[in-house]
Amino acid sequence: MSAADLLLVNTRIREGATLSTPTGILVRDGEIREIGDPRALRTAARAGTDALDLHGAVTTAGLVDGHLHPALGVEDTDGVNLTGCRTLEDVRAALARETGEWIVGWGLDPNCFGDRPVTNAPLADVFGDRPAVLRLFDAHSALLSEEALRRAGIDGPREFADRSAFACDETGRPTGLVLEFSALEVAYAPVPRQPFARRRERLRELLEAMAATGLTGGHVMDCNGDSLELYRSLDEAGELPLRLRIAPWCRPGDDSARRAELVARQGVGGRLWEVAGVKMFLDGTIDNSTAWLADPDCCGHSRDSAWRDPGAYSDAVRYFAARGIQTATHAIGDAAVAHALSTMATLSPGSMRRHRIEHIETIPDELIPLFARHDVVASMQPAHATEFTRADHSDNWSRRIGEERAGRGWRCRDLLDAGATLVLGSDWPVAPFDPRPILAAAQLRRAPGHPDAEPVGPAQALTAQQALHGYTAAPAAAIGDRRGGAVAVGMRADLTVWVDDPVGCGPDALAALPIRLTMTDGLLSFAE
Repeated sequence: MSAADLLLVNTRIREGATLSTPTGILVRDGEIREIGDPRALRTAARAGTDALDLHGAVTTAGLVDGHLHPALGVEDTDGVNLTGCRTLEDVRAALARETGEWIVGWGLDPNCFGDRPVTNAPLADVFGDRPAVLRLFDAHSALLSEEALRRAGIDGPREFADRSAFACDETGRPTGLVLEFSALEVAYAPVPRQPFARRRERLRELLEAMAATGLTGGHVMDCNGDSLELYRSLDEAGELPLRLRIAPWCRPGDDSARRAELVARQGVGGRLWEVAGVKMFLDGTIDNSTAWLADPDCCGHSRDSAWRDPGAYSDAVRYFAARGIQTATHAIGDAAVAHALSTMATLSPGSMRRHRIEHIETIPDELIPLFARHDVVASMQPAHATEFTRADHSDNWSRRIGEERAGRGWRCRDLLDAGATLVLGSDWPVAPFDPRPILAAAQLRRAPGHPDAEPVGPAQALTAQQALHGYTAAPAAAIGDRRGGAVAVGMRADLTVWVDDPVGCGPDALAALPIRLTMTDGLLSFAE
């Protein structure tokens, strides 16, 4: 990282609908001190301040991913990457190259199984007698070999407070599929864990890669294990390139002592990271039948909340709200979103914090206006629609919920038009973290670079300006950050500099638009 005082010259500033003529930005002590004529700024700069000519590159507020899992993702992405596999033959080929005692993989797409259920039987030939654990792409489920089931002590059904489950056949024999976090903890208990030093190095490399795509910060939706020590170690060594806001989990079954612990954690942090907020789960995912839908999915599943008593979730939200703590609720199904909204409608206007709902994959018309009415932030990942579903509804997600509900998926534009604050993000490692293809997908409703692909829900497409707002001003507004999300005097110097205008270049070009530099807290975290 470079010195804290810097003069950026010959840059155009993109703020909303306005693109300025070339100008200068004086950065001092992590703050934007002045914007204007570079000659005047040179006079105002302190002796020794470096000047950097950006040759007409475009500066925006720093990009912030509204929902990601860096430290947890470093563990979840251990082993072979299966995200490129489209068939079971692809999966077999990838796993056949693994030679260690354990076969560990991640990113398995249930669409690889076609119309067949997700079980370990189709992969038994490649597993053999070795322990194997493959995390599915949604990060809420995993597929275990017979030997991995044995080592984890999984020999039949079991009840959990959060409705986690070991999928079993009609005889009660486990099929290998493990659903949701409590069950995943059992499944992964025997799996060798990476040492702290290795995870720290991988996290450093990950965050540097994120900075190279223009990211200056992220809203981290987990705080498990020793993740805070990882962030603390990087920050104290000056190796943390992103500003991170971290929300630990409150799970079904957590008692009053756990809630008090979560309150006590608030404000813990360092120069670029802070614990602020609480993450909660009302359901799981549609792909693994653990979402909470108003009517069952086409397999007769996804009928229940993750909380056996949804009222206990509401009590927990009110507990944190009364203490001025923002909650972020994972709610994918329409019933989950409806319950979260009805809970937030009961909160006192003086509860100090806006509350959030994460994902919001399928909702009916009547829920749309309630986000603005109750001042609830909508946090969404538009690339999930373009990465994992198809316009013809032939994918696993769409087949499970049916035509009508699939047709009202990822309603980004409707929420925005209704006055909601819309925050965009990746949910990495569920989907790639690079914000540029996500910004493009939000506009195209298809994967960028594939003009022949039919868009998924094209009426929900955002404009380029709206999409950029979802990665800049909206994340700041969502957390009440008055010094972020804009390029203006007095704001923090969290900046993304593009070689061209991200609003005017066109979405397919945007997906690969080079980043000139990334600045976090006045320090260069990336420069080409």
